[in-house]
Amino acid sequence: MTTWRDERIPTPEECVLRPLLDRRARETPDKVFVQFADSGATWTYRELHDQVLETAAALQALGVRQEEPVLTWLPNGPEALRVWFALNYLGAIYIPLNLAYRGQILEHAVRSSGARLIVGHPGLLPRLDAIDAAALQHRVAIDSARSLRQPGGVPEPPARPIMPWDTQSVIYTSGTTGPSKGVLCSYLHAASAANAFYAATEDDRNMVNLPLFHAGGTGAIYRMLVKGGSIALVEAFDTNSFWDTVRVTGTTCLTLLGAMVPFLLKLPPGPGDRDHTLKKVVLVPLSDASEVFAERFGVDVYTTFNMTETSWPLVSERNPSVRGTCGRPRPGIEARIVDEHDCEVAPGVIGELILRSDTPWTMNHGYHNNPEATARAWRNGWFHTGDVFKRDADGNFFFVDRLKDAIRRRGENISSFEVEAELMAHPAVREAAAVAVPSELGEDEVLAVLAPVAGQAIDPAEILAFLLPRMAHFMVPRYVRVLPELPKTPTQKVQKNLLRAEGVTPETWDREAAGIRVRRERLTKTSS
Repeated sequence: MTTWRDERIPTPEECVLRPLLDRRARETPDKVFVQFADSGATWTYRELHDQVLETAAALQALGVRQEEPVLTWLPNGPEALRVWFALNYLGAIYIPLNLAYRGQILEHAVRSSGARLIVGHPGLLPRLDAIDAAALQHRVAIDSARSLRQPGGVPEPPARPIMPWDTQSVIYTSGTTGPSKGVLCSYLHAASAANAFYAATEDDRNMVNLPLFHAGGTGAIYRMLVKGGSIALVEAFDTNSFWDTVRVTGTTCLTLLGAMVPFLLKLPPGPGDRDHTLKKVVLVPLSDASEVFAERFGVDVYTTFNMTETSWPLVSERNPSVRGTCGRPRPGIEARIVDEHDCEVAPGVIGELILRSDTPWTMNHGYHNNPEATARAWRNGWFHTGDVFKRDADGNFFFVDRLKDAIRRRGENISSFEVEAELMAHPAVREAAAVAVPSELGEDEVLAVLAPVAGQAIDPAEILAFLLPRMAHFMVPRYVRVLPELPKTPTQKVQKNLLRAEGVTPETWDREAAGIRVRRERLTKTSS
């Protein structure tokens, strides 16, 4: 029973997973919630509810309690979905790990999470042996649909009702001047992001082809739970099978990021371009190719600006006519573009985008176990995005660049700090800087600029071989440039702005030109 009088805050039955799932299973038990694209199997709301109850009972038998952080490390699929929902059904905090994590970035996430339990794919858990994972008391491998399940089990209720402002998840996002940070997301944060895509309805099926360790993946799933719709869950985006998957699953809406759009536009035109069920597509960013995409495939286009820390604060109208826009602030969001003193700048002047909401808990409530980063981000009562924007006289917002030293490649945010840490671990490297350079597919490629230890030479191919077992595939630099020393300021800070401006020089080594491709590791399927 709710006791507050603040009408801005929805009831738990409208935004908290446990009562929301109970409600869906009660009101629409036979409606399909999820179709698994790889197998074609489906779960209705009732079947999903049963899966969650049995998994939650098994987790509770392991000692998982309300408000406890628990790590998961699973590819998109039935097990990832039921474990996530089961954790939240108990009121525990869901902390998914990027499947590409290894080495220092993995150790940082494990240590900072504060978790004592990790539930993971058997092909991933051995990576923990190479790091200090002493805080983890239990490792549970899910090797089949029968794993971590108590048939017929029903978990005990939580010690207190789960509320909209409780922490639902911690999603790790790229570090900028330090290690990756875990974003604290409440149930109301997730529900607010879900409702911000106003065009999605209970009649839609949203394809989820972004990973569940990203806000894009979790957000799309939660959107359809909140709206009472359905999802098509895909392990990963694949250009060649994309339209077949849309048709087979009956997908009506989805989100496409970065290079996904040019990849699809490069497919040969054919009579099937409009023979599909897709109706609504969120394209990020909104580029010149967006209009071509909408016309060729006969879909309505929307765009947004979002971060893990926010909840779709900027959203466009259907088929926006202003090129390059990120949209305008949605209802309840106040957005400003400010200078370095947090003073608002005039239209047309660039500055940092800062945000706040008129409703508490609808954006992040800090960084997990990192009060210093929380204070920096929320200074003066506004959330500082670290992104440079401008605004026109009509109130449209446009992304310009990043204040933070991050790189975005193929939909992944990459911390230059973490790339540099791995580069510096090589015995021949004295100095290292990782910067973004433009990709022919949109977004960025990673350029590593290195200076050797005195008396040693740097072989780019050998550097690449050194990095492959140590870092996520998307972090591995495409380009390597070797200099006697890196340019620095009088205070000995590397002048990355100069390295970015110079970009890929004639002497820069290109691993793709050398015939070396780095791809994500494909996990073997678990038996059912």
